[in-house]
Amino acid sequence: MDISWDDWRLFLAVADAGSMSGAARALRLGQPTLSRRIGLLEERLDGPLFVRRTDGVTPTDLAERLLPAARRMAEWASDAARVVAGGERAPEGRVRIAAPPGVAFDFLAPLAGLLRTRVPGVRLEIRSDVEYVSLARGEADLALRSRAPSEHDLVALAAVPIQAAVFGSRAYARRLPRRYGLADLDWIAWAPPFEDTPPSRELSAALGDRFRKVFTSNDYLVQLAAVEAGVGAMVLGRKFHRLSRIDRLVELAVDLGPAARSTFYLVVAKRMVDVPRIRAVVDVLLGELTR
Repeated sequence: MDISWDDWRLFLAVADAGSMSGAARALRLGQPTLSRRIGLLEERLDGPLFVRRTDGVTPTDLAERLLPAARRMAEWASDAARVVAGGERAPEGRVRIAAPPGVAFDFLAPLAGLLRTRVPGVRLEIRSDVEYVSLARGEADLALRSRAPSEHDLVALAAVPIQAAVFGSRAYARRLPRRYGLADLDWIAWAPPFEDTPPSRELSAALGDRFRKVFTSNDYLVQLAAVEAGVGAMVLGRKFHRLSRIDRLVELAVDLGPAARSTFYLVVAKRMVDVPRIRAVVDVLLGELTR
């Protein structure tokens, strides 16, 4: 049976995301297209791969048996890409970096200017994703993540401590009472399907019914625009690099407790570390992160 690698890639994406919608976002496909492709693959395999539920999908026994081989295929495909990349003599070509939306906007986009000057042959592609992106399957070359890598073929090149705080516009800060706490704030937060994304999860656990969300969006830039317009408050990282554009907001005098401290990791597949274009971008990233 001749099944293309592209079909196996879709199968793996659904298995890893746990839902058709999550996999469609990661693959940049329409959900109907993905569902149709998976349906055609199930017809060829003469059996269902997933049990569809209202809150996602569950792999069937057939899928569980196929997953180990499909993951090996993903590693081989990634290895083939690395062999091709190994022929580079100078840093040239595309480098894909996956990062949470806030880091992509406030750090990676401004960094692109430096890279154009220092490494003009490299073209950046930024994946601004709330959800996990697999480096092992070659979905990105580098990642900035909030957790250290656990996969054997990945390595963290840097661990950057981040301090989070609550920010609002100057106009919003002037409207607050003299003494205020977390429960007194009007919150700008993530909308479905990301409503449990940090820091919403931690704020909801700490405040319960007092977590008053007055504005939500599934787009980070829309949230940030609402903060700047004085709609409410939002948790952001304190300035941790010289390119930050957070200075137009003011930090509010509230304590986030343990949720204020986190670490970001610069992660790469071990076998990609010495690829010239990857190394060139890593060097610039590390230079800014360790200043």
